Amino acid sequence: MSETRPAVLTGGCQCGAVRYALYREPVNPHICHCRMCQKAMGGPIAAYAAILLSDFTWTRGAPKLFDSSSIVTRGFCGDCGTPLSFRFGDDKWLGFTLATLDEPDRVVPTRAFGKESKRSWFDGIHNLPLTSADDELPAEMKAKLVSYQHEDAN
Repeated sequence: MSETRPAVLTGGCQCGAVRYALYREPVNPHICHCRMCQKAMGGPIAAYAAILLSDFTWTRGAPKLFDSSSIVTRGFCGDCGTPLSFRFGDDKWLGFTLATLDEPDRVVPTRAFGKESKRSWFDGIHNLPLTSADDELPAEMKAKLVSYQHEDAN
């Protein structure tokens, strides 16, 4: 049966093979500094929010699943590797990665977890010089650039 409710938010992986929809606003938007999340994201933090499974659906494809511990299953795109979800066992809640939203600025983290694994340099990153990605790419590389990334569905 297809969903008839209007989606509140949508998102998906980098290549577009896996897409999802939320039918309510998510709760508990947060970042996590724990070492397991760092490894899963390949970065210093993971950013998640939670949604009841009854208010969430995979609209294209489905993630591959990896049990990162005895209590946590993580979902990711089997084609491009994008981290998509986090779930405790058979919990009725699903955590989804905020950066995979089509409009990622719509959900702002309000808490942080995992202070025991927070990288010592993390608090200073806002002081780093900031440039545009375009400014860093040499002209000859820009001329050859073709993005294979799926467009956000706005």
